[in-house]
Amino acid sequence: MVVLLLFRVRGLNYLKPHHTLLQIVRSRKMAALLLLGFVSGLPLYLTSRTLQAWMKDVQIDLGVIGWFSLIGLPYTLKFLWSPLLDRIIPPVLGRRRGWLFLTQLGLMVAIAAMAIQQPAQALQLLAINALIIAILSATQDIAGDAYRTDVLEPDELGAGASTWVLSYRIALLVSGSLALILADYLPWSVVYLLMAALMAIGLATTLWAPEPTQQEQPPHSFLEAVILPFQEFFSRLGSGFAAIVLLFILLYRLADALAGNMATPFLLDIGFSKTEIGAIQGTFGFFATTVGVVAGGAFVTKLGIYRSLWIFGVLQGLSNLGYFCLSVLPKSNTLLLLAVNIENFCAGLVTAAFVAYLMSLCHHAFTATQYALLSSLMATAGIILAAPAGELAKATGWPVFFLISLAAALPGLFLLPIVAPWNGLSEGR
Repeated sequence: MVVLLLFRVRGLNYLKPHHTLLQIVRSRKMAALLLLGFVSGLPLYLTSRTLQAWMKDVQIDLGVIGWFSLIGLPYTLKFLWSPLLDRIIPPVLGRRRGWLFLTQLGLMVAIAAMAIQQPAQALQLLAINALIIAILSATQDIAGDAYRTDVLEPDELGAGASTWVLSYRIALLVSGSLALILADYLPWSVVYLLMAALMAIGLATTLWAPEPTQQEQPPHSFLEAVILPFQEFFSRLGSGFAAIVLLFILLYRLADALAGNMATPFLLDIGFSKTEIGAIQGTFGFFATTVGVVAGGAFVTKLGIYRSLWIFGVLQGLSNLGYFCLSVLPKSNTLLLLAVNIENFCAGLVTAAFVAYLMSLCHHAFTATQYALLSSLMATAGIILAAPAGELAKATGWPVFFLISLAAALPGLFLLPIVAPWNGLSEGR
């Protein structure tokens, strides 16, 4: 069975880079992806962490603040309406850029509307406004993921993925940390107006961004837009091979998801303060992730997606050894710094390679739907499979838990010879 599945990849195109990395990052499309990734990440914290800080400022009940996390549901359910973005072509700027422009314009208006909200007096209006932002933001993500996948050549996937992820994370700093700093000196209404103004970067970039060279005909009906992406995916890969690919997507980042889900409670439990954890994770950790994302994109461009998945997958599992050492050795800020930096650096490497891999699996005719489905499946590991991590840690203790999290990398690694053979061929789109 395994031999037959390995033969499924015959006849596909090698990912042999024919551009240098310098040529790729100097391109107009990479500059566009850098800016589009920024505006894609900008709205996320404006309806979650930053909004929670505003509500806390005006003495909203903590229970109510907790329930506001449900506003993030559109990000996990976006696959439900992603076929619409494959089927409908806006009247301006084409199928991908048109949707980007419309959602960015809507986001600018909706974020600006937050400036007139009064959380203490009209909480329901605030919730509705925030939900509209989340829906528009999730839709922008669908359009942005589809545009990025369609505009990139196979040898540009690594650099494109790392460029997008890097700028997305910079946006989280702006709408999270910078917004909180500004709120100490400015009214919250002004902060949200400033964030809304930054969406103009997206509008200008979308007008300037290059159009994908390969134009596929959209589905002829909404029924086709829903059914054809699945049919095309399973017929192109073969049902058995496609099922194993989906299982691989589900399991590949499980080790990282388990450790990441429990990292903060673990560090608090062994005696580190919130300030110590926040300072290291928010500064050194962010820097390590950024370096990992950039390095990951460079390695993917040089080595190819498949070999990068092998190397980074092993490093991802081994990075959990840092937390294991923290659990068995005396408390040490130096060891904390090393553990957080190593884990975040390896997470950045894996993110760059895995996003490139997901893009390589999509067909240009159904990019919006297929990528939304694959990315939702990827998120399942962090949301559902990692949900019992706390119970597991209670039952086993921290040292054994982190050894289990290391072992959780093995199922995904065992599938690599099938879905991404070391000397294999990469999926052609």
